[in-house]
Amino acid sequence: MEIDLDAIAHNVALIAAEVAPASLCAVVKADAYGHGDVPVAETALASGASRLAVAMVEEGVRLREAGIEAPILVLSEPDPGDAAELSAWGLTPSVYTTRFVYALAATGALHNVHLKVDTGMHRVGADPGDVGGLADAIADSPNLTLEAVWTHFAVSEEDADYTAAQIGRLGATLEILAAAGHHPRLVHAANTAGAIGRTDARFDMVRAGLGIYGMRPAPATAPHLDLRPAMRVVSHITVLRRLGAGRRPSYGRRRPLPADAWVATVPIGYADGVSRRLSAIGGEVLIGGRRHPFAGTVTMDQVVVDVGDATVDIGDEVVLLGAQGSERISAEEWAGALDTVNYEIVCRFGPRLPRRYLPFLRTETHHT
Repeated sequence: MEIDLDAIAHNVALIAAEVAPASLCAVVKADAYGHGDVPVAETALASGASRLAVAMVEEGVRLREAGIEAPILVLSEPDPGDAAELSAWGLTPSVYTTRFVYALAATGALHNVHLKVDTGMHRVGADPGDVGGLADAIADSPNLTLEAVWTHFAVSEEDADYTAAQIGRLGATLEILAAAGHHPRLVHAANTAGAIGRTDARFDMVRAGLGIYGMRPAPATAPHLDLRPAMRVVSHITVLRRLGAGRRPSYGRRRPLPADAWVATVPIGYADGVSRRLSAIGGEVLIGGRRHPFAGTVTMDQVVVDVGDATVDIGDEVVLLGAQGSERISAEEWAGALDTVNYEIVCRFGPRLPRRYLPFLRTETHHT
């Protein structure tokens, strides 16, 4: 895996400028969507992000252990048993139950907390009718401060009316809190699609995940922004053999070669994140700037590629995801073929793949 930190710096700076004066929280959960949490976090903070977000306490601890001191928001409310560890590492919790508020208060540590309200995602978050009681519980705890109230959009890239309704529910909740004397310093709601698609969704802070990695929630999202994909998955040819028409390489002997061809073996497989289904639905790789189809079933550790009569050699670079010459295979292409989302594609590449980071060159173009 090649991770272009300069592309991430570029994307963060673009999004930060687009959403200003709202601040930017860079979402680096799930190992920064497969890009590597610590290098991405450091790059994002140097390029315009003011804080980070993760899904789990353990993810925040990894960043702290790497020496990152910026505020780190844990997006899902932890188990009450994790309150002490969260406190010890100075992480910012999301809260949506009194059970966790009391566990956090019992640690005795000072905490800014972010109260999450469910405005229509219906996954996690407090019901709007319960938010007042939660805010009271926070206010009654001398070591807790209600720093923020926030929500999450369900269809910000697809349904403008539903998103507007969620924004309205959040606004109504804030009015109820204000009437009860609760005035959070921050309000945030927008993910990448909401942040770059709706000025009314930005509030005081936005949480950008997908966009900082150079991908879009939908093809039509923010075409004016030059987002640059940061991930490239590459391998090389280890074996070449000439096979006759009708031969059927790999497990299951699923696909006969349509003509005599060179078949290249490449040491990467589904254990690394290359979906086995790709070989059955027309998946391709790039070699020498040209597209070549899989010659048979993707296996755990290897793939075979039909390179026809192309001039290739042992050691030649094979690109599974990313650009080579003027051609590109995108996460969106894989997602379309596999009936999933680009988020899943980049998150699936496993720890067996070594990462090579292309450096972030600190220039004025990366600052807003």
